[in-house]
Amino acid sequence: MIRFYKHSGVYTLVAEQSFSATRQHLWNFLSKPGNLSDITPARMGFKVTSPLEPRKMYAGQVITYKVSPFKGFQSNWVTEITQVQEGWYFVDEQRFGPYRFWHHKHFLEETDKGVKMTDEVTYKMPMGFIGSLVNYLMVKPRLRKIFEYRQEILRKQFGN
Repeated sequence: MIRFYKHSGVYTLVAEQSFSATRQHLWNFLSKPGNLSDITPARMGFKVTSPLEPRKMYAGQVITYKVSPFKGFQSNWVTEITQVQEGWYFVDEQRFGPYRFWHHKHFLEETDKGVKMTDEVTYKMPMGFIGSLVNYLMVKPRLRKIFEYRQEILRKQFGN
């Protein structure tokens, strides 16, 4: 399930998905920054450009990417892993990139049937009204497609 909210010019995407896999099995995949390109649509031209050593994420880790969200447009993106609770959640925040603000929380929760994963992305577009229009016409639909793609790939890999 994917939902969007807007409040005071800030947008929030919430994506939830359940898996039959164990929390640790899912965590082992999600906590490796190099795997992000595996769950991002190829059309995004997503590439991690920073060294991936150590292979396991940690608070304070800075990760750089190149991404091409729209044909003919390429952006550098720098995020910092600001919080990690091993096996349960992590938070990444944009330090430089296409958004005015980007804060992404990833949660894993054990359930009777396996694991529930929740992504919560809070973001703000640059350029005021024009940014709001771009969000409505392009960014929001693309973010939805990116998270639908992620859900499909993860469902194939970890069961549902």
